[in-house]
Amino acid sequence: MTTSRPLPIEVRGSARQPLGMSPAQFLRDYWHKRPLLIRQAFPGFQPPIQPDDLAGLALEETALSRLIVHDEARERWKVKAGPLTEKDFAGTPDRNWTLLVQDVDKWDADVAALLKDFTFLPSWRLDDIMISYAEPGGGVGPHVDQYDVFLLQAIGQRHWAISDDPDAPKDFRPDVELKQLRHFEPTHEWLLEPGDMLYLPPDVPHDGVAFGGPCMTISVGMRAPSRAELVGDLADYLAERLPDELRYSDPDLAPAKAIGEIDRAALARVRQSVPFAAGLDDATLVDWFGRFITRYRSAQQPVPPTKALTGAALLKQIEGGARLLRHPWARMAWAKARRGATLFVNGQAYPAAAELAARICRERELAPGGKIPAAELTLLLALVNDGHLVVRKPRRR
Repeated sequence: MTTSRPLPIEVRGSARQPLGMSPAQFLRDYWHKRPLLIRQAFPGFQPPIQPDDLAGLALEETALSRLIVHDEARERWKVKAGPLTEKDFAGTPDRNWTLLVQDVDKWDADVAALLKDFTFLPSWRLDDIMISYAEPGGGVGPHVDQYDVFLLQAIGQRHWAISDDPDAPKDFRPDVELKQLRHFEPTHEWLLEPGDMLYLPPDVPHDGVAFGGPCMTISVGMRAPSRAELVGDLADYLAERLPDELRYSDPDLAPAKAIGEIDRAALARVRQSVPFAAGLDDATLVDWFGRFITRYRSAQQPVPPTKALTGAALLKQIEGGARLLRHPWARMAWAKARRGATLFVNGQAYPAAAELAARICRERELAPGGKIPAAELTLLLALVNDGHLVVRKPRRR
């Protein structure tokens, strides 16, 4: 009986194999899966750009740069976005600061030449080469990246700490402009020398700090668009190419069973009308369409009351005979849900009982009366405080 050995997290590279293995093996075992430190991925590595030139690039109007200074004593971080000035650099302390410059490969041919060693990846997957220069103690704090990155040490030493714990917390500190992790407990730590390279897949907590003296690190980052970007761009692409004459239609329309309801027949027509709606489950489709159709062509929005009511105050007014009027600009619809229903008003969604949602859509003036259940009062209060229902007090005789 044979047992497979665990994959190493540290290997040694060579001039012939910068990854310490074949590209096919790297892609199979590490890419998008686990971190890998490659000692001497580039033996005798010479930086393609010097720190002074990098700083000069940060002065350019169109260069993307940031200067980050860490006040270690007070645990404060100061971030200055470029274009930077010579005065900015003159005011930096002796340690605990770093300069980040993105898209350096677009500005410097020697830096761009580094990409030839990454041609085993699709060229469209490569985003840019970012270079960071730091004095001792400089860094950006523990964080995660949402893309694959190769971190090549160019000058000096950098201490890297990572966590490959799949359950590591990923919440951010609220008091720092940078997206730093609130909690970070490393599982691996290394000191990288020039020519060493650390590969990190997405979502791995890590922290790099300049050690000993001046430090420069070259980051080869991948492009990983979010699903929101992909869907948003696809929607724009399709919208530009669909003729305006193609519209939602319902030639098979039957008399409405309940006023304001988005029923299953309507959902089926939406699926036919929207090119990629077929891939959405009913709950997602209903939530999107309900929000969309109740704010469509709405030129005005109800204005919430200047002072929000409390549940007790609303209940007292209702018990005193007050009625609730639908605001003239409140556009409503409702749909059945797994539990109860959802009431849609001007692009907002409110959980509701199906009977109450149907009643609110059906009647422009409500006289709740009697004993009001807590869930019903919660919904009515939300609609009043959002401006969709207006309290009308009884007339005095």
